[in-house]
Amino acid sequence: MDLADFTLRMPFGIMRFMNKNTKIEYKRLKATDLDWARQLNEMFADAFEDQESYASRKPGDSYLATLLSKDHIVVLVALEQGLVVGGLVAYMLEKFEQARSEAYIYDLAVKESCRRRGIATQLITKLKSVAKALGAWVIFVQADRSDPPAIKLYESLGIREEPLHFDISVD
Repeated sequence: MDLADFTLRMPFGIMRFMNKNTKIEYKRLKATDLDWARQLNEMFADAFEDQESYASRKPGDSYLATLLSKDHIVVLVALEQGLVVGGLVAYMLEKFEQARSEAYIYDLAVKESCRRRGIATQLITKLKSVAKALGAWVIFVQADRSDPPAIKLYESLGIREEPLHFDISVD
């Protein structure tokens, strides 16, 4: 038995172990990649410990396909042996003051067992190419003060700003 990559069937589900040296493939999702989009949402739910937002009211196929077909919505995944182990969702924002865009990373996560392998950095590197091709001059992202690993990652890639963030209800 090759212990580098194997699957155990456990009473609570399937547990998959992967070799840390396996190749990671990076892919921008398109409208036909619904299975990977669903895996990404499940991974976000676990990584953010937010089942309510990411798993309680799953979007239907037509909604996901429509989102994934839009140029201004960029969904990138990191795949290891065909399974989503990381990903990000970014939105291209057209600016009013100049004919240019900015990319906003709304969600970025890597499966806990796959962290510390450069996957998040590679996802952002891939986004840089896509964003530039779509006319962006900058990528921005928010980080919670309670998430030092994310802050460290973003500080290694860009300039730190200290804006305030407010959620304004539409009701």
